[in-house]
Amino acid sequence: MNMIKEIQEALAILSVPEKAAFFPKFFKTGKGEYGEGDLFLGVKVPDQRSVAKEYYAKISLHELSELLSSKYHEHRLTALFMLISKFEKTKDKAVKDEIVLFYLNHLQYVNNWDLVDSSCYKILGRYAFENQREDLLRNLSDSEEMWHKRIAVVGTMYYVKKGSFDLTKEFVTANLKHTHDLMHKANGWLLREMGQKNEDELISYLNLHYKEMPRTCLRYAIEKLDEEVRQDYLKGRI
Repeated sequence: MNMIKEIQEALAILSVPEKAAFFPKFFKTGKGEYGEGDLFLGVKVPDQRSVAKEYYAKISLHELSELLSSKYHEHRLTALFMLISKFEKTKDKAVKDEIVLFYLNHLQYVNNWDLVDSSCYKILGRYAFENQREDLLRNLSDSEEMWHKRIAVVGTMYYVKKGSFDLTKEFVTANLKHTHDLMHKANGWLLREMGQKNEDELISYLNLHYKEMPRTCLRYAIEKLDEEVRQDYLKGRI
C-alpha cells in the first residue's frame, strides 16, 4: 500500500504522460526493501543516475522543485542528479547562475548525507571555484545549521581536486569542535581526500591539529595512510 501511494503521488507531480512514463516509480522508500537492479512487480528498479542523465533536459527547474520537495529520499536524489546534469552540460553562465540560485534556495531539502555528497561540490563547489565566489561557501560555513556547514565543507572537494587546500583546512579547523558526529565524518573525509592529492599537506595539517580532533574525524582523515603512521596518530605518539 505504501508503494502504491508513492506511485500515485509521483504521477500526480509529473502528470504529463511522457514524463510519467520515465519517472522512476519503483524506487525503494528509504526502508531498504528494494535496490537498483532488484525486481518489483516484474519491473527492474532503475538506476537514478541513468534516469537523470537521460531526461534532465526534459524537466524544468519548476518541476525539479516539485520533485526535490518530495518526502521520498530517492525522488530528491534523482532531482539532484538531474540538476547536476543540467549544470554540467550547460555552457551558458546565466543558466549556471540560475541553477546555483535554485540550489541555494532549496537547501532545506538537501539535508541528508547522500544528498549533500552527490550534489554540493559538483554544483556549488565548482561554481565557487570557477567564479571566485568563496563567499557562497563561507556564508554557509558560518550558518548555525549543521547541514549548511557540512555543505560548505564538502563543497571544497572541488578545490581539493584542483590542488587547492586552504579553504578546506579553514573550514575543517573552524568546525573541529562541532557537536555532531556527521560533521566530524565530513571533516575527516575531506582531509582524507586532501591526503590522496598531497600526503605531505595532510601530514602537516595533522601534526598541528590531530590532538584536538574528535576520534571520528581523525579515523577518517588517516584512513589511507600507512598502518604504522596511522597507529602513531591513534595512540598519540606523533
